[in-house]
This record gives sequence, structure tokens and C-alpha cells, in this order.
Amino acid sequence: MIYQEGRKLIRIWKGERLQIEAFHKNSLRVRATRLSGIQDEDWALLPPEEEMQPEITIFYKENGTEEEAEEKRKVNSAVINRGDSAKMANGKISVDVTKEGKLVFRNQKGDILLAEYEADRSTSLGIRSRELKMLAGGNFRASMKFASDPQEKLYGMGQYQNGIFNLKGSFLELAQRNSQASVPFVYSSLGYGFFWNNPGIGRVSFGKNMTEWEAQNTKQIDFWITAGDSPAEILQQYMAVTGKPPMMPEYGLGFWQCKLRYQTQEELLEVAREYHRRGIPLDVIVADFFHWTLEGTWDFDPKYWPDPEAMVRELDSMGTRLMVSVWPTVAVNAPDYKYMEENGFLVQTENGVKITMLMIDPTSFVDMTNPDARRFVWNRLKKNYYDRGIRLFWLDVAEPEYSSYDFENYRYLQGPVTEVGNMYPLWYTKMVYDGMKEAGEEEVVSLVRCAWAGSQRYGALVWSGDIPSTFESLKIQIVCGLQMAMAGIPWWTTDIGGFIGGDIRDPKFQELLIRWFEYGTFCPVMRLHGNRKPYREPIGCNGGGRCASGAENEIWSYGEENCGIMKKYIGIRERMRPLTRKLMEEASSTGAPVMRPLFYHFPEDERVWEISDEFLFGENLLVAPVTEYLQRERDVYLPAGAGWQEQETGRIYEGGQTVRADAPLDVIPVFERIG
Repeated sequence: MIYQEGRKLIRIWKGERLQIEAFHKNSLRVRATRLSGIQDEDWALLPPEEEMQPEITIFYKENGTEEEAEEKRKVNSAVINRGDSAKMANGKISVDVTKEGKLVFRNQKGDILLAEYEADRSTSLGIRSRELKMLAGGNFRASMKFASDPQEKLYGMGQYQNGIFNLKGSFLELAQRNSQASVPFVYSSLGYGFFWNNPGIGRVSFGKNMTEWEAQNTKQIDFWITAGDSPAEILQQYMAVTGKPPMMPEYGLGFWQCKLRYQTQEELLEVAREYHRRGIPLDVIVADFFHWTLEGTWDFDPKYWPDPEAMVRELDSMGTRLMVSVWPTVAVNAPDYKYMEENGFLVQTENGVKITMLMIDPTSFVDMTNPDARRFVWNRLKKNYYDRGIRLFWLDVAEPEYSSYDFENYRYLQGPVTEVGNMYPLWYTKMVYDGMKEAGEEEVVSLVRCAWAGSQRYGALVWSGDIPSTFESLKIQIVCGLQMAMAGIPWWTTDIGGFIGGDIRDPKFQELLIRWFEYGTFCPVMRLHGNRKPYREPIGCNGGGRCASGAENEIWSYGEENCGIMKKYIGIRERMRPLTRKLMEEASSTGAPVMRPLFYHFPEDERVWEISDEFLFGENLLVAPVTEYLQRERDVYLPAGAGWQEQETGRIYEGGQTVRADAPLDVIPVFERIG
């Protein structure tokens, strides 16, 4: 039986309830369950900004032919039409629901965008395209299979350290890990965007013959699909239903200094003073982890950080903001551990002891899905940081980074991790966003190590995690940044130079750092960080003194010649400030990413769909990073349909060709679109 219910299309068949509704312009939301009713949880989706007026047509079989159950009409009536099959249209997208319940999505021209997989009926394979297999406890293991166009190209999905640009033919785990951020929105070159609105652990396979989405533990299948005439239109429609970022504060547009880790207040201040003495603009400096005494105190260790208010005042006088690291962990010997455990503020384990991470002390993670736990932690942050003048928080370990990623062993207030776990970084970021807004802050940005769909609306500046300090890793980060952009995360950055390894005395690493620094100049946020060699020993036996540190990581730590190159690019970033501000305003108003794949503005040029080592900063700057050791020139493809001027030489080229650009150590090839 298929019928309309208000503005929804409903099909009930053999225990399954399928519901399709218009959900924003040119978009549809599809849900299916074998429970008594559709679940109302929207997860990442926001209510549509306006009521949609879809067209629904119900068909029934009579005399061997399909006839309309009633005349096609706008869905603004309470009358229920019943039939065997149906069609629903909302702007540029429509869906056919066959008598067998299969879904076929089309654009406004009638071209098929995506069709539910249908096995050849002449075979005995018994493959079902839409499955809800019962689990113990009443939930389901769910899967959706779609027939796949072998020529389709796919982008987005968040951040995976695999270096794959066109995701066609790849397999992705839908789970959060250190340096992996699962944001399950994919853009298709066929002209649609697809969002798997399920925060549970799962997987997706973008096969040549089939695309298959799976959720390990869920109450229903839930996805959203949109159609449009350009990548920009489709991405903006997705951002309208998952949220756009706030405006990036002015201090987010310049250079950020960080290292693992400043061990004392005086060490951090002396670094800021040296930047000031050298006349190098420094917007933000970071106090990394274990400036505290114990995890779960969320406060400065008074032995090594004796006067935070004075530190903030001095930094402010130099035009520099302080960011502090926050971890969602509580040591078992922290003063509030017992209270938090008794009140259900900590992540539960199904088996074994409740220790979910080992750092210096055994710790448990805060359950950020629990609103009372979020309020408790924010009150600590407000008292110990915000009320001392600190407005920037670095939300580290945000996946969360379990010492063992046994997802089936952990449970949150909102449900088991297998069902809701991928939303943890969103709730974590929301904690600070809500607290800052309540305190009167308008522009909120939090540096966070992971994200899910919708994190951007809470001011999430995502960075690519604890990645290796290698040229290969640099190449991969370019792809990561572009995939995050196409997954709706406009604010993104990396540790310039990578995080793991990197000896400051090694000439090869110094060259890597320079090339990464040049690339970082054109990332949404420019931030230097890393765990450098040679390592420093702990400076004490108690509190924050127990934690070791890496070597110096300031731009003068690598010799004056390298320092001069990095100072040059900080100056370039400063001169770009009006442009960066404009792009951040655009991201806040429309959701457009700051860094963009070439096809975002040149979709008609077939060659750009495979180019992953160049990108656009906004609409008019083409950036071509250098990613090989001792490389001093590189080929750059200039998209067709525009003229391009090389910034270093002033040479002008027509688009649609590959040119050889000089790239001495102090030059990253950049081309400006003419006109």
C-alpha cells in the first residue's frame, strides 16, 4: 500500500514503513523502518527554512496499465490517495517508487541520478537492496544498495588518510579515529549530493557496479538526497540543512604558533615576545596539553603557570590571543572523578574496567552526549579559563581516541557507540559553542580534532590529526582538505610540518617544513605545530611537570635562511587578510568552502575532476603546492574557460593547458584568474 499523508509519501509493505518527504529546496529525505513508526531524531539535519510544496502522484494498476489514483496535484490536502506506485517531485529532484518499493531518483530533465539496486530476476541470488536485519534488543543492522554508474565521480565523505581524490572504487569505514573524520556526505559528478544521516558505526563501498551503505546498529534507514546544476549549488543546499559556520573571528585570519608543548608560562610568553621583537604578526599562540595538573581538572598547574590573567594581558598587549588545550578525559585520581562517575558523566563500558584511555594516568572519557556532563565541564572551563580572559579552546582527542577502538564496548547516554558514536565530536564542540554563546560571544571558533556532519555550525575548525612528518603525508593532506571542503567543513587546517617525527636539525625535514608552510599559507587557517626532535625530558615529578615535550618549533628554530622564507609567507598571509575575511564571510552566509577543488568552479573542464594536487583559494587563486623533496619546478594545469596570471613572474596563460612553473625553495606556484 502506498499513499500520501499531508506532504509525505508513505509506503507500507510486509512490515516495512517507508517515508519520503520534501526536505529543503530540490531535496528529499527518505526513512525506512520495521518498527511501529518513523523515528523523529533529525541527527545532523536542521528543519527546512521554508515549507516545501512537493508534487505527489499515486498510481494503481487497472486493466494491466498504470493509471493515476487521482489527478496530479500539489500536496496541500488531507485527502489520502492509495495505490501501488507513486512519483514525488520537489523542484529539481523527483523519485519514482515502483510497485516493488524500489526508489529511482531523477533530476528535472528526467535523467536518473541514483537508483536502488535491483538484482536480475532471472537469477537466484536473492539480493535485497534495502535491508533491516533485527539485532538483539530491537535495533537493526541496516544497508542500502544503489546501482552504480561506472563513469560517476565521487567526492567528500570527510577526512581519510588514503590520498584518494575520486572516491569511486573505494571502501570507507564510517567511524571516528585520530586523523580520520567520518562526515558521510558525498557529492556526485552526476549532479546530486547524498547524506547518510546515521551517526552509528558502519561502512560505505563505492563499487563500480554498486554503492552500498551500512549501519551496524540503528532504528531505521535515514538518508537525504539533493539535486542541482553545479557543485556549488548542491553543496550550498547541503549546508542549508546541516548548518553554516559562524563568522571566523579576525584573529583566525593570521598566523598561529604552536608546538608540543610549552612547559611553562614563561616559556610561552618568551616565544610571543620574540615574535613581537622581530615584528612578525602572531594572531594566536597555544598552550598545549598538560598545562594542567591532572586530566579532568581543566585548570592551569599553578607551579608552572602561576598567573594566567597576567599572561593573557601581556599577550593581548602584543596583539596575540591565547588558546588552551582541553581534553575530554578524567584521571581516576582527579578530584571530580568519583562525582562524575556516580552521576553518569563518564563513558560506560560493556565489559572490563572503565578505563578508556591511558596517557600519563589511567583515564575515562566524559560522555559528551550527556547534557549535564557538558554543563559540568563547561562550568569548569568558564571558571578556570573564560573568566580569566581566554576565548579560544583547542578540543583535542575529539574522536574520542580510545586506547582500543573496540566500538562495541562503549556506551553513551544517547545509546551504544555502534549506534550514535560518530556524533561525539559534534556534541563536544557544541559544549563550548553553547557555553560561549551563553556568555555573550558572537564569533566562536574551536580547534577540534574530529567532526561529523553539522559540526561546522558550532564553530568547528577541524585539523587533520596526528599525521606523519613526510612528503607523502603532505600530499595526502591536500586531498584531505578538499574532501572536507566538499563534505561541508569550511574551516580546516593541518599541523604545518606534520605532527609525528621531524628533526629540526635534519635538512630534509627543514625543506618539508618550508613546503608545508607555503601550503599552509593558503589553508583556511595557517597554524604551525608538531612534535619535534630532539625531545625534551619532563621538568618535574608532579602535575604538569611529568609530561615531556618536543624540540623548539618557532620559525627561527630552523636557521635564519629558513626563518626568512617563513616570515615572507606570514607577510603574504597578512596581505591576503581582506581576501580571507571575504571568503570567511561567504562561508558563513552560504556555506561555500574556503579552499575548493578545481571542479567547484570549472565543472565543464573534464580534466580537473582528477586533479588532486592543486586547489582554488576562493574563486580566483589557483594554488599548486610542491610536494617532492628537492623539487624546484612542477607542472600546473590551468582550467579551461579563464585566463591565468602567474603571481611570481607575471606571465599570462590561457586556460586549458599544462604549464611548467618554477618553484625554488621560497616559491609556491600561485596563479590568479584574470578578470
